[in-house]
Amino acid sequence: MKGRSSGILLPIFSLPGAYGIGSLGGEARRFIDFLADAHQHVWQILPLVPTGSGDSPYMSPSAFAGNPWFLDLEDLAALGLLTREELSGARCPDPDHVDYAWLHATRLPLLRRAWARDSDRASRTAFLESQPGWLSDHALFCALHDRLGQSLDQWPDAIRRREPDALNRCRRELSDEIDFQIFLQYHFFRQWRSLKAYANDKDISILGDLPIYVSADSAQVWAHPELFQLDENFLPSAVAGVPPDAFSEVGQHWGNPLYDWAGHREALFLWWGERMKNAALLYDMVRIDHFRGLHTYWSIPAGAEHALEGHWEPGPGQALLNYLASEVPKLELIAEDLGDLDESTREFITRSGLPGMKILVYAFDPVGESAYLPHNCPRDAVIYTGTHDTPTFVQWLFDEAAPAEREFASRYLRLRADEGFGWGALCGAWMSPCRLAVAPLQDVLGLGADARINAPGTMGPKNWSWRVRSAALNPDVSSRLREITRTYRRG
Repeated sequence: MKGRSSGILLPIFSLPGAYGIGSLGGEARRFIDFLADAHQHVWQILPLVPTGSGDSPYMSPSAFAGNPWFLDLEDLAALGLLTREELSGARCPDPDHVDYAWLHATRLPLLRRAWARDSDRASRTAFLESQPGWLSDHALFCALHDRLGQSLDQWPDAIRRREPDALNRCRRELSDEIDFQIFLQYHFFRQWRSLKAYANDKDISILGDLPIYVSADSAQVWAHPELFQLDENFLPSAVAGVPPDAFSEVGQHWGNPLYDWAGHREALFLWWGERMKNAALLYDMVRIDHFRGLHTYWSIPAGAEHALEGHWEPGPGQALLNYLASEVPKLELIAEDLGDLDESTREFITRSGLPGMKILVYAFDPVGESAYLPHNCPRDAVIYTGTHDTPTFVQWLFDEAAPAEREFASRYLRLRADEGFGWGALCGAWMSPCRLAVAPLQDVLGLGADARINAPGTMGPKNWSWRVRSAALNPDVSSRLREITRTYRRG
């Protein structure tokens, strides 16, 4: 990104709307209009992939598919695939949170009705042929998941091991369900391309997010088990996580299967190249989640209860980054370089040449000299007031900061209650030397703990569920954001 710029972090699911979850429809376009009016040039989102365990987009059953919950129902109605009565029945009474249980119970039956009315099989066939590397496996995986009602490790051996006769039988028996899954992906990517074009026409770039891992219960593990560290029963022999760091005193036990870099390095390079090519079609920039895992990754033995039982193993390092740069040279990358970093990891991140992340809520050690303080941040970095994994700035200031941290932050940022503490945080980030400054929308709105996106290491209905109301995206907020952006020469 050239020059100084700024943007807002808001997941798709957090957009307002009547149908229980944010979508790729009109409210997304109105948010883009809000960003344009506020002179923002970046919309950062969370992964677009389907969610998995705990409704997390970082535990996805697919590295390539789009989340069908994000489909714009109004668009499907405009195509004649849904009726106004069906849209009325799809409205959700809770405008503030995503109710995933309600979505699972109501949304797929509705989308099946739309599929049954869609006679444009030719478009779906053409889309399938344009996605040879993943879509056929994904569609069959989802169809089998629906039929069997079990996770991959519980499937019959013949299907789990992809014996040709068993797969051919499944394809015949599940042909309609496979077509339904292709229908979902065809319309998702059609709607996403339209939305991204709308944003780009407003001079707004989409900053996407690439999870480093997939779920053990995923189409990728099923279709390409050789790429992962699995035992003879196709179960993970070691799983991902991190040791204790700023996010957790006991570390995090994620449970994702690890890549077999030692055994299938060349095949993994090709697979990662396909991932990045797919990302280049979806986004203008990409944040690589848990970037340090490409240098060294935390390996937790299968069956271990705690992340503390893990150890570091070498990853592919700079060789993979060089390969990806040759495959997708125009895609801008950002390294999520948070957590426990030793000297060799810091050197790897520096050598990569990718901008890292600086987080304001971690800056205010009243004794030490934090690298996250705005005046210490380098130009080639992205400064954030917070991320989807941190407390909101107001939550941190009043609920989690030690008294000395709160006093130092208030003094450093010149915080005032009459101005709004979130605006003070934005000013601190926006005035930094960093070329790009980003704030979660919650910090723009000065919201507290109820608006937090995710608390790492926890599971429950509060994670991945917060939504903003349309009324919050008003001209008063956009004009104030525009003023700050102009003041610090970012708009």
